[in-house]
Amino acid sequence: MVHFGRPGAMHPTSAGSLKAALFTPGPYRLTESFAYGDKDLPWEEPGTFDTEPVLEASGGWIWHQPDHVAEGRSWGGNLEILSWLMMADKEIKAPEHYEGDILFFETSEEMPTDVEVYRILRNMGERGLLQRFAGVLVGRAKSWFFTNQDTDRATAQRQAVLKAFAEYAPDTMIVFDVDLGHTDPQVIIPVGGTIRIDGPQRTITVTC
Repeated sequence: MVHFGRPGAMHPTSAGSLKAALFTPGPYRLTESFAYGDKDLPWEEPGTFDTEPVLEASGGWIWHQPDHVAEGRSWGGNLEILSWLMMADKEIKAPEHYEGDILFFETSEEMPTDVEVYRILRNMGERGLLQRFAGVLVGRAKSWFFTNQDTDRATAQRQAVLKAFAEYAPDTMIVFDVDLGHTDPQVIIPVGGTIRIDGPQRTITVTC
């Protein structure tokens, strides 16, 4: 809905990724974005759709320990929802099921604190999950949502992720600020498909 309902027009990066996911078989290399949108306008206001959102410059993807290539089946989603599933003991398999997989996650427009992000990942580590993944993609975090604004939120969340992995899976390659979350543009990540993270080449390729 957010792809097709974007004011003005669909972002070219979103459109390209969506077309590849729906109509193009085989590998698709994700496009790295150097500008993004974080501020939303109310959809109930007709004027919202008159112009495209204003984008801000970004530094692109942020790589942590990109000294190798990781490739595996993808698994993940919204981090808060993953924590609910773990608390309910639903849909989360035994840790060995995820051996060699690629974890991807993002945080929602509710903008959880860095403490909450760390605690969720710590619990995943204690459950033996973090140690199983060959690589990790972390979505660009929101720092604005109407009455909730915190320009330091994304940096704080990134540090929380690094802290948790340093404690439970210190050798894991992580790519931050991939456009798979609640910011604009958005790329399609296949759940259960293949993700290849090429650290030396700085590329991410997905296959549905």
